[in-house]
Amino acid sequence: MENCFHCGDECKTVINHHNKSFCCNGCKTVFDILNDNDLSYYYDIEQSPGTTPFFKEGKFDFLENKEITSKLLEFNEQGTQVVSLLIPTIHCSSCIWVLENLNKLNPAIKTAQVNFPKKTVRITFSSEEITLKNLVVLLSKLGYEPYISLDDATKKSKKTDRSLIYKLGVAGFAFGNIMFLSFPEYFEVNEFWLDKFKPVFRWLMFAFALPVALYSGQDYFISAYKGLRSKILNIDVPIAIGISVLFIRSTIEIIFDYGTGFFDSMSGLVFFLLLGKFFQQKTYAFLSFERDYKSYFPIAVTRLIKNNLTINEEQAQVYELKKGDRILIRNEELLPVDAILIKGNALIDYSFVTGEAEPITKTSGEHLFAGGRQQAGSIEVEVLKPVEQSYLTQLWSNEIFSKNKQSHFQSLTDGISKRFTLSLLFIAFIATFVWLFIDSYIALNVFTSVLIVACPCAIALAAPFTLGNLLRIFGRNKLYIKNSAVIEQLAHIDTVVFDKTGTLTTNTKNTITYKGISLTEEEETLLTSTLRASNHPLSRSLYAILDKNNIQPLDTFKEDIGQGITGKINNQEIKVGSFGYVENKNEISQSKAQQRTAIHISNNNKYKGCYVFYNEYRDGVKEVFNTLKKNYNLVILSGDNDGEKEHLKKLLPKNTTLLFNQKPEDKLNYIKQQQQNGKNVLMLGDGLNDAGALAQSNVGFSISENVNIFSPACDGILDASKFKDIPNFLSLSNQGITIIKYAFIFSLIYNLIGLGFAITGHLKPVVAAILMPLSSISIVVFTTLATYYIGKKLLPKKINLN
Repeated sequence: MENCFHCGDECKTVINHHNKSFCCNGCKTVFDILNDNDLSYYYDIEQSPGTTPFFKEGKFDFLENKEITSKLLEFNEQGTQVVSLLIPTIHCSSCIWVLENLNKLNPAIKTAQVNFPKKTVRITFSSEEITLKNLVVLLSKLGYEPYISLDDATKKSKKTDRSLIYKLGVAGFAFGNIMFLSFPEYFEVNEFWLDKFKPVFRWLMFAFALPVALYSGQDYFISAYKGLRSKILNIDVPIAIGISVLFIRSTIEIIFDYGTGFFDSMSGLVFFLLLGKFFQQKTYAFLSFERDYKSYFPIAVTRLIKNNLTINEEQAQVYELKKGDRILIRNEELLPVDAILIKGNALIDYSFVTGEAEPITKTSGEHLFAGGRQQAGSIEVEVLKPVEQSYLTQLWSNEIFSKNKQSHFQSLTDGISKRFTLSLLFIAFIATFVWLFIDSYIALNVFTSVLIVACPCAIALAAPFTLGNLLRIFGRNKLYIKNSAVIEQLAHIDTVVFDKTGTLTTNTKNTITYKGISLTEEEETLLTSTLRASNHPLSRSLYAILDKNNIQPLDTFKEDIGQGITGKINNQEIKVGSFGYVENKNEISQSKAQQRTAIHISNNNKYKGCYVFYNEYRDGVKEVFNTLKKNYNLVILSGDNDGEKEHLKKLLPKNTTLLFNQKPEDKLNYIKQQQQNGKNVLMLGDGLNDAGALAQSNVGFSISENVNIFSPACDGILDASKFKDIPNFLSLSNQGITIIKYAFIFSLIYNLIGLGFAITGHLKPVVAAILMPLSSISIVVFTTLATYYIGKKLLPKKINLN
């Protein structure tokens, strides 16, 4: 079997061109475009870098509507337009090279800049020489079809908050300079010029420390104030006390020339705390975790306008549709509104909404719901409800989508902080009281020293650095998590719920077996020739696996939507479809094969047999369930019928709960019931039918064949190729929490050592300067090495930690 020179796929039908093999005319055309425009270097950068183009005429006609294009354009003045397009098929350096050389294909394109992590290309072009539609068509013919959805027309520009970066930069700059100015003080260097300018150095340290305390550390004071107003001693209260005491005492020392103070310790403390916060907030900007139906719906549809005796077509924005409007839905297009079928035969695939994989046949006058995809020809429908009131949109009206999932760990940290703060203040007052009877001067030093050295910086750093490192490790292994708090919630999971279609099964292939009388070579030729003429998804799936030898043109072809197809060659007639269609019977056979999706075949009205379709389960499904059953309750919630129930019982552990025919509301309510029974639930799904369940669950992961294509609102997006690593991800999160607890213990040890110096009145600037940064640095090093170790242990060889 030869591989395509352009895309690298196996050539089931080989097209030889320029001494090269291509799998289809689309790949050959792209090769010709690149070769004719002196862009053949594209193939030298990567081997078989391209993707097979599936361009469909008329798909981007809506871009002729100026109102729609104006919402997509970033700039539109003086004949120059700028647009940013999401292109999910960008995957290698060859893609970047050809996209950034689009000007060689069309001089009207001035510049093109690729953002590889976000899978976008920003193109500047002359609107007088090329339209946005023609630009998109050019990209599509090259195999880089842009993904344009309703969300693109309604999204608002996001303002990037860089305040944390600025605060971190100020603290880091001040920390480095203060440390440099403090070296003579640390080592008590006796040198004339150093002694002469010592006051200048100390006031310079004050100048560097002032913006650290007032600007970089302001969030801790604000948080502490809000906590105290709410009568809560959160972790920021002792941190704010520590920063305040460090700054005030240091300022007093340099004013009265008592010493150099602790400005270095204060700036180092704030710097490491902000660094930890930066780690905690770091996430994957190129992924959207808050997607809803707008990311799935088309931006426009074809509206039919009756004008006297003629009917005209226009491209209308989806949001403009009103009740009573008539729209045209072509083959493979998605229905964005609830509607009534007026003309045509509808075969609607609702799998992305309900989870049911079997397309549904609809006739004139029947109700169609938003979110379904037409699978057979064009249909005309009348709008019943605008997009905001459709069934699919109502999935997002549930209150669960406005719920914020709280962090258990934050409450744990605040609980430790409450006890820590009370204990710290108690020790400070008792030690000061005792020293008042011994030496009143030392008593004040002891009070401030206790508050300084016992600042819980290590406690505050333990969680963000550990979870931040795990966030990076998960990302390198294609589990993209919304934020670090999700990892901590993942460690509390005791119930794992799976959707079936698209989650346990793969959308890319089916297992198909034949049962019945063997077909002759002539019958096989007639079958493949007939299947080739059909656009039904099952027909296409079967056609893809059959040999394409001796394909002949049909004498006649007939397709009965939702029932089957008939083809004739030389008085040989073959019927392909449902059992009732090929046998001319109204009742479906109750054979075991009929419990599954099947295509039946008859030749000259003689029944031959059937091809039975089995869902192809992902690699490692059995192993994943067998590993998880030791520590978790396992559940399957499927919108499909129970045709594969017996197969799943054999495949999965006995204690797995199997529930079929589950509507989106049923899935959400089931998870809510489990939570009311004290369970912490991880939900894994893939489609809009799982959106409510993903939002209701303690943690919701969306399984995706392509993480840049649509996935519903969730806490994390898991690349389908990493399905078998789910147990390792769960184990990694559990061990991450263990690392945090060990870090707490180390922090306590540091605090006890520091308190020993402070209570006895021996806390010198050099001791504080060593202990405080050392505790912070050691926690950072410990959490980094520990997470690296457990990551390498649980995901050996496959993990990339760099």
